[in-house]
Amino acid sequence: GQEESPLEEPGKPPKKKKRKKFLKKWIKRLIALVLVVGVGAGAAIYFLGSSGREEMMEISHTVEVTRQTLQTSLSSSGTLEALNTYNITSLVSGEVISADFEEGDTVEEGAVLYRIDTDSVESQISTALTQVDRAQESYDKAVEKYQEAAADYQSLSYASPISGYVKTLSVDVGDTIQAGAQIAEIYDDSIMELKVPFLSLAADSIQVGDTANVTVNGTLDVLQGTVTAVNQMEEAGNGGTVVRMVTIEVQNPGGLSSSYTASAQIGELSSSGDGTFSVKTDKVVTADYGGEIASLAVEEGQYVEKGAALFTFTQDSADDQLESLKDAMENAEQSLEDAQQSLENQQDQLADYEITAPISGQVVMKSAKAGDTLNNNNSSNTLATIYDMSSLTLEMSVDEMDVLSVEVGQSVEIVADALEDQTFSGVVTNVSLISTYSNGVTQYPVTVQIDEPGDLLPGMNVTASIILEESEDTLVIPASALMRGNLVYVKDDSVTESEGDAPAGFRAVEVETGLINEDYVEILSGLSEGDEVYVEQVTSTQSGMMSGMPGGMGGSMGGAPGGMAGVMGGSGGGGMTGGGRPGGGF
Repeated sequence: GQEESPLEEPGKPPKKKKRKKFLKKWIKRLIALVLVVGVGAGAAIYFLGSSGREEMMEISHTVEVTRQTLQTSLSSSGTLEALNTYNITSLVSGEVISADFEEGDTVEEGAVLYRIDTDSVESQISTALTQVDRAQESYDKAVEKYQEAAADYQSLSYASPISGYVKTLSVDVGDTIQAGAQIAEIYDDSIMELKVPFLSLAADSIQVGDTANVTVNGTLDVLQGTVTAVNQMEEAGNGGTVVRMVTIEVQNPGGLSSSYTASAQIGELSSSGDGTFSVKTDKVVTADYGGEIASLAVEEGQYVEKGAALFTFTQDSADDQLESLKDAMENAEQSLEDAQQSLENQQDQLADYEITAPISGQVVMKSAKAGDTLNNNNSSNTLATIYDMSSLTLEMSVDEMDVLSVEVGQSVEIVADALEDQTFSGVVTNVSLISTYSNGVTQYPVTVQIDEPGDLLPGMNVTASIILEESEDTLVIPASALMRGNLVYVKDDSVTESEGDAPAGFRAVEVETGLINEDYVEILSGLSEGDEVYVEQVTSTQSGMMSGMPGGMGGSMGGAPGGMAGVMGGSGGGGMTGGGRPGGGF
């Protein structure tokens, strides 16, 4: 409901306890006044006797027009809550290895609350790293294959990977081959290789590129060759010796074959045994990619240089194969991205094994400690709760008849049942449209935030008053001084007779009003500070007093000063309560 604030000194907020003391003071004075009037009425009866003569008694009261602060407000009770409440949960499972905080501690945002064992996730990260390496290798090969095919398909020719004679040709015009299919066998015995053993210590002195003299067994021909490799692996030689194989290339004078053996001399070092000749070039060529063969570029027995065409593909099959290779490359790229994403997820998850405070605040509950095992499958498992105590909030319920008067940003005064003589300030931060309906009344929740809570705590019961309107340093009069038609009776000694409802000594002035509450009215024009305005006047006859006496002294005191007339009239139980005019008030 709507609650108005009493007047205080200009520029200061209303104080309820001062008003209560003021009322108690006036009640005591009025009781004394009633007793005096009662005695006077008894004396009048005594002296007047039963003659029936009537005596007129006038009690009038005025107050000065003052400048003060006037407010209108809405009040509601509620319970305080922390600005924000965070329940700490775990996204991962594992053993808690540290939890270095306790209930009641104040923690800073980002502070480590829990550390959880990371052995399982580190193993998963290692596996993910291996998968990334493999995916990267596959992607690199797919890219290389596509680029090579794109170059070859551009001319539609398939190049020979080596030089030599076409020993056999396994394809023909019109054939459709797939990757890995055998194309041809290329042979070249113009260069022969000889692998001969040297004692291991002697092999340490031999370098690739050294000149070697090769003696062919049987013919005793001496051929000059070049060292192309020195094997690092040791083997058992004749007579229990330890040897290493050395590879020597020699030009074939025309009669060498793999049936010949030979020994070698490299500088002053001699081989510890004989070796067998082999043809350096004897390779089965397979297709790296497929397609339909349009024409052949070589025949069996023909010598072909490395890079020369073996055959050509049809354009359509080349396009199809190139598209297929492109798809394979893109699939390999996607597999690599998936592996990298999996690794990133595992690495990101590692951060979840260190749980930090999401806000600065006070720990109000701690349920997990070092040594406990967490299971993230239980989403309701709260490890700790933190209150953000930087501000407190309150939810007020406002009636549908008043809610349109409430706006975000309005000031709010709060008093707590547990903290007497303290008033706190807040502000309206939200007016919700999610209403509730009960017993024919619709209520709207209004959120109030208290940024300086002082000694206030979450859970305390408080009463909050939203300041709807406020006028500072404004002219005010008691509400009972305002008559019908916005008239006020201003004291004027030059007025000797009553005019209309205005009593003698007062003149009627029409005023413009502003804020109005139950006790006071703001005057915008028509009065000046210091003017004395009529509040109450009661005229009583002797017979009236007699009729009022049995009901109580309040009957004759209906015109007591200000708001007190209502109090006394009520206690009289039967007399006048206002002399026909509204009771005044302070």
